[in-house]
Amino acid sequence: MTEAAALRASPAPALEAAYRRAQATRMTGLAFLNGSLSVEAIGFAPWSAHWLGVVVTPWFMNLVIAPRDATQWRTLPLGEKRRFRFPAGEYDFVSAREDGVGEFFACSLFSPVGEFEDQATARFVAEHALAALLDPANDERAQPASVPGAVEAGPVPALTRRDLLRGRLRPGPHEPRG
Repeated sequence: MTEAAALRASPAPALEAAYRRAQATRMTGLAFLNGSLSVEAIGFAPWSAHWLGVVVTPWFMNLVIAPRDATQWRTLPLGEKRRFRFPAGEYDFVSAREDGVGEFFACSLFSPVGEFEDQATARFVAEHALAALLDPANDERAQPASVPGAVEAGPVPALTRRDLLRGRLRPGPHEPRG
C-alpha cells in the first residue's frame, strides 16, 4: 500500500450522517435537545497523522480526532481515554465508534448545548475553540514567570482549560470558577 493509499478522507460527511441518524432515531423527543441547532462537522483538517475538528449536534459539541493515516492510528477499547498533546496543552479524549464512521476520539466541549441561541453562534464557538487549541500562547504550562523589576498591572485570573475550549480569552462573571 502506498503512503497516499493509507490516508483516509475527511470523516466530516460520515460524522454528520451518523449523528443525523442518531437524531432521527435515538434522540427524538428528548427534552434537553436544542431545537436551534443542527448536526454539523466544523473545521475538519489534518492534524498530526489524524483529522481534527468539532462536531455540533442539538445535544453536544465535541472535539473529534479521527484516523487520517491508518498506519498511525492506535485502537483503544470503546470508552477508554487517550491523552493528546496540542500546542495549547494536553487533553483527554474518549474512544468512540459510530456506524458508518468507525473509530474516533471525542472530547466534550459542551453537553448539553442549551446556551446556544443559534447554529451561527455554535459554529463561531467551535471555530474559536479549535483555534485556541492550536495556539501555543494558551498553554498553561508555558505562561512566563514574572520578570524581576517588572511592573504588574494587577492580578490577572488564570485562563482555565474550560475557558480556553469555550473560546473565553478572559474569565468573567458568567460562571463560577473552580
